[in-house]
Amino acid sequence: MDQNINGHKSLGFMAIFFIFLRLGLTSFGGPVAHLGFFRAEFIVKRKWLSEQSYLDIVSLCQFLPGPASSQVGMVLGYSQKGYYGALAAWLGFTLPSAIALTILAYALNGHNRWISPDVIHGLKLVSVAVVAQAVWGMAKALCTDVARITIMTFATCLMLLFSSYSLVQIGVIAAAGLIGAFYFSPKQVSHHENLPIHISHKAGAIWIGLFFLLLFLLPLLHEQFPNESLAVFSAFYRAGSLVFGGGHVVLPLLQAEVVPTGWVNSEAFLAGYGLTQAMPGPLFTFAAFLGASMTGNLTGWIGALICLLAIFLPSFLLVAGALPFWESLRRNVRIKAALIGINASVVGILLAALYQPIWTSAVQSAQDFAIGLIAFVALMYWRTPPWLVVIFSGLLYWFISFLVGTST
Repeated sequence: MDQNINGHKSLGFMAIFFIFLRLGLTSFGGPVAHLGFFRAEFIVKRKWLSEQSYLDIVSLCQFLPGPASSQVGMVLGYSQKGYYGALAAWLGFTLPSAIALTILAYALNGHNRWISPDVIHGLKLVSVAVVAQAVWGMAKALCTDVARITIMTFATCLMLLFSSYSLVQIGVIAAAGLIGAFYFSPKQVSHHENLPIHISHKAGAIWIGLFFLLLFLLPLLHEQFPNESLAVFSAFYRAGSLVFGGGHVVLPLLQAEVVPTGWVNSEAFLAGYGLTQAMPGPLFTFAAFLGASMTGNLTGWIGALICLLAIFLPSFLLVAGALPFWESLRRNVRIKAALIGINASVVGILLAALYQPIWTSAVQSAQDFAIGLIAFVALMYWRTPPWLVVIFSGLLYWFISFLVGTST
């Protein structure tokens, strides 16, 4: 009888896939909600891991760049069937929204567009509300003193003043991490039980080495061998490697990669981001929408697949690489201090993105502001599900435009 790494009866690849597929079809509400669904399904109901081990896994995945809920899912899958289990968990949780967004990209961008331009503009206004909510919530949690607010402010200003330089965001994150490492003094972490998930230190070092090798090698390869597929894979891999602070932070990274290059126009980018809020599963599946929306030779299902693999690959490499070293990582005070500075800077980066390109592209009239405000209040205070806000905002803008006889 097969056993998993905890000594219990092991589930097969397809069993793990279908468990996560059900969650991928029903897990609305963003990363925090996803983690709650995972806890209820795998810790309370199935008892795959102890409560403390689950909390440690969540802490690790929030510590690393990338989509925390997807990374937690990968680790849970790994706990059952190693690397095959991690793959099954990722596929099940990711495919529903990725497929839906790819189909919607065809509906939005095809020659015979299925969706009214007024509905599309309403979706862009949803993006304003969603990112405003994210900035508000992240600022309250991550910018709690003068030093962090100052880092956030300078990060915002630098992003707005030097947005034309592609490396400015990486520089801002690196500088904030360096400042944080020497300025902040986080508390020492007390001892916890060791995670019952075993990857050798040698394997971990290989995965981490591969992560950094691809991060630096892909741009160099593209310079030597110009190729659209390689350029796109490199851009989305880089975006997936540098997302600290939650899935919404991927927005400015992706915008800087796909809009200035002409791969995706600004209207489709913001409308797709609005549609992504209505999907269950991880926010990173926005990459599938962008890949399917591209205007060059790489588009449709092939583009969606390449972008999806590229943006999630760093998450797998980082989790597999960090797990063997987690005990020492969480005890390193300087690393934790650097992360405090980085988190403050990503709030500033997201605030800059809220203004440019989101606000400047979407809010063009008092009518736009009114609908955006209603969507924001619905998300923040009425606790309306995001998918319902998406549908309502798109239809409301269409209805108002029909009444007043205007159209975008």
